[in-house]
Amino acid sequence: MINKVSNYDKHPFIPVEGFEDDCWQGWEAIGEKLKKELHPVAGKKKVVAVESYIGVNQEEVLSALIRALRPVYTCLASDAYKCTAEIDKMVYPDVTDDRIFGYLSRLRINDFFDKSRLATIRNNIHNVEEEGVILLYGMGATLLAPADILVYADMPRWEGQLRFRRNEANNLGSENKNAETAIQYKRAYFVDWRVCDRLKKTLINKWDYVLDTVITQQPKMVSGEAVRAGLRQAVTQPFRVVPFFDPGPWGGQWMKEVCDLDRSVINYAWCFDCVPEENSLLLEFGDLRFEIPASNLVFYQPKELLGAPVHARFGDEFPIRFDFLDTMEGGNLSLQVHPLTEYIQEYFGMPYTQDESYYMLDAAEDACVYLGLKENTQPALMMQELRESEVTGHFDAEAYVEKWPVKKHDHILIPAGTVHCSGTNCMVLEVSATPYIFTFKLWDWGRMGLDGKPRPIYINHGESNIQWGRTASWTKENLLNRVEKIAEGEGWMEERTGLHENEFIETRRHWFTQPVLHNTGGIVNVINLVDGREAIVESPTGAFSPFIVHYAETFIVPAQVGAYRISPYGESEDKLCATLKAYVRTKA
Repeated sequence: MINKVSNYDKHPFIPVEGFEDDCWQGWEAIGEKLKKELHPVAGKKKVVAVESYIGVNQEEVLSALIRALRPVYTCLASDAYKCTAEIDKMVYPDVTDDRIFGYLSRLRINDFFDKSRLATIRNNIHNVEEEGVILLYGMGATLLAPADILVYADMPRWEGQLRFRRNEANNLGSENKNAETAIQYKRAYFVDWRVCDRLKKTLINKWDYVLDTVITQQPKMVSGEAVRAGLRQAVTQPFRVVPFFDPGPWGGQWMKEVCDLDRSVINYAWCFDCVPEENSLLLEFGDLRFEIPASNLVFYQPKELLGAPVHARFGDEFPIRFDFLDTMEGGNLSLQVHPLTEYIQEYFGMPYTQDESYYMLDAAEDACVYLGLKENTQPALMMQELRESEVTGHFDAEAYVEKWPVKKHDHILIPAGTVHCSGTNCMVLEVSATPYIFTFKLWDWGRMGLDGKPRPIYINHGESNIQWGRTASWTKENLLNRVEKIAEGEGWMEERTGLHENEFIETRRHWFTQPVLHNTGGIVNVINLVDGREAIVESPTGAFSPFIVHYAETFIVPAQVGAYRISPYGESEDKLCATLKAYVRTKA
């Protein structure tokens, strides 16, 4: 595949019909629409509330709307917040002093408000006598006064992270845009995003308009009903979220070619190809493509997307992650272990842990993975040498961890508690549960991060979670290529490839030269085309339009789709293709 011209789609979108007149582009057009909408509102005071997600550029949005609406009174929600010192004290138990880890916050936006300040602002709004627009802005703006028009300024988490890196965004209730990016990200992950999402869920059905300000000074606005219609449509068909790519200290060169990325970047380590918590969703209205967080779909249509059994177990959270780890011409990943379920619950407040697997999308001749421990490993000696490595800069990983050769299409299972990492010259499709930051690095091969600083090592956390009985013999029997043929027919074969019995994700691989019938069985399916140039996904009943996928692309089939068919297509027609499908096990 790497020798062919890339056909990987970096900007997949969902066309939404019937709302071509419900979108506006540019601040001038947006302002005119809002003014027109306000005109028939009864009463001399007209309240426009602009709720905002973390990362939105307040200055850009607020200055544009002030110019357009000429409000008689403007107020920021943050004017009613507690002082920064109080907020820092309030969030500290969740943020902690740790550089990477905290505790998932149970705070809500109400907790950020000072009762006295809030009462004063509410009274000021009530006492405005001048006829005209009252403009309320910020996270919690809807708590200040009932709104005649509610505008939601949304922001995908990935773009928010980029703004942290560029020192363009503050954390919730803070003026810290110049803080270290890792600290801002941690606070957003454990506090801000949780608080904003809890508020967002209560407002989705009330949105009059939604703002997309991902591209600076190129805003787009769509009616709330159009966005909701697009989300309702999304769960009736296969779709892709918008992938994003990031370099890393061990990153490789494979994705540059296969995914057609910027060749001048030093490397690409990660691709988040299907992580709805972080990815965007593009909805197309006429000739306008509108970007929103993919998590909105999970919040708004959880049962239709996930299926009743998965929703009952995970709520409005997407439990499966597909991402890429590229070490082709790169380095080894850090030697690591993920927390056991009881550990992640107790120490970090996560309900389930990061069980995972490595599917080898590609591999060079010398590719390998480090997985499980050597026979007769002495835990005390290994931990002693790991602790000494933080001073000496040396650890003989191969003296303690088993090294296994791997090839394309191997599937390596990695239940929590298993010491592991991908070696160099691997292209990994990682299939895992979604608590994606809970990695306890034990050894990072003596290197620095891209920022020139040592990457955090968590030997104490790791020691508490390593399953010492997972030695080479156990690993070989339980974790390496546990492939089992399930069924076959003319031109196709289905195999079970994992994950481990302790993990909640099931994976099935289909090899095919002819159409293969699938059925969600009322449970969301996540699929990657792991072999073949392209394939087509169709409804046997014509319930959705044919959907074309290309090599290495991940797509989601919502639970309510039911029956669907995948066939070789285009250059792959009548040639051997393969898909890897993941879904949540609901039966033992």
